[in-house]
Amino acid sequence: MAKAKQAVMDPAFLNAALEGLELQRERIAGQIQQVKSLLGGKKPRAVPAAAARKGKPAAKRVLSETARKRIAKAQKKRWAAYRKAKRAAGKAGV
Repeated sequence: MAKAKQAVMDPAFLNAALEGLELQRERIAGQIQQVKSLLGGKKPRAVPAAAARKGKPAAKRVLSETARKRIAKAQKKRWAAYRKAKRAAGKAGV
């Protein structure tokens, strides 16, 4: 019996147990995220393994000014097409 208590107090054993539990926590957190996304109707977001382990947020993406202008122009074009189709549908229904 004394050997069993000694093994539990061994730092190497405790470190191995801690690593195993942290891996289980990460796996369970991923599964929880998937279930939440299924309930919310969204696709699960992939979290980089390095960021998930260290707890650091992923770096923000930085867009150039020309890229932002190009994206804004495309979005305005999409909204214009949407409004045009909505107006055409309204006139056809009258």
